[in-house]
Amino acid sequence: MIFDLKSILSLADQHGVAVPAFNVYNLETLMGVKLAAEEAQAPVIIQMYSRLFDNLDGSLLSPAILEAIRQLKTPAAFHLDHGAGIPQVMRALRMGATGIMIDASTLPLEENIEKTKEAVALCRSVNVPVEAELGHIGGANDEVLSNFTDIDEAERFVSETNVDCLAIMVGTGHGRYAKTPVLDIDRIRTIREKTGVPMVLHGGSGVPDDQIRMAIEAGVRKINFATDLCYAFMDAAFGSKRNFAPLDLFMRDPVQAAKEYALSKIRLLGADKIEC
Repeated sequence: MIFDLKSILSLADQHGVAVPAFNVYNLETLMGVKLAAEEAQAPVIIQMYSRLFDNLDGSLLSPAILEAIRQLKTPAAFHLDHGAGIPQVMRALRMGATGIMIDASTLPLEENIEKTKEAVALCRSVNVPVEAELGHIGGANDEVLSNFTDIDEAERFVSETNVDCLAIMVGTGHGRYAKTPVLDIDRIRTIREKTGVPMVLHGGSGVPDDQIRMAIEAGVRKINFATDLCYAFMDAAFGSKRNFAPLDLFMRDPVQAAKEYALSKIRLLGADKIEC
């Protein structure tokens, strides 16, 4: 069932859980996530990176994502991840996205607010909810982490932009961690209380389960998983095999690996407890 981002996060809020957002790259990772959602009977968010909307990949994969969501009996949203600008936002909307992230987090606060407001105004005209980012979430292997999201700035940012959810920098990063991350749970809880909108945690791959659970308890309602889903697929596809029989081209093992990874995160976040 096709849902928009805000409706999905509202379900998570009602049950005190989070919904996993999986970045898919090809048909096999999409199939793995779909099969996991079906087995768990849980809602999911299926998303694509901004760069895929700049080339042929997005125009070919988007219809497959929408068809997979239509076939699901549980709610699912199609989301633009880290939208680089208004052109990417517009392309994602045209391709059927039901959730949009605009990421202007590398800009000064005032410019981030203005660019986010522009994206929100555009998306509101077609009733699509918006996620934004405050406090730049860099790479997991960055030698120096950017400053954590300021609580007062977050309150102002949400008030002025009217975004539907907020990605914040609280100790995570994109990619595989060289050192185990330690999340600022109190900051998550305070920003949630101050802003009143669901929190989003990026860089979910590799975060210990106990910290994931604490983040959810503090108000996180969407957690992104990309790196480890990709590795689950790659390890199954190329880990031991070098010679492929014709039937292997369908990549049944990688689909299963992607499914098992997605299923584990659905259950960790408690999304399977949502009554759909």
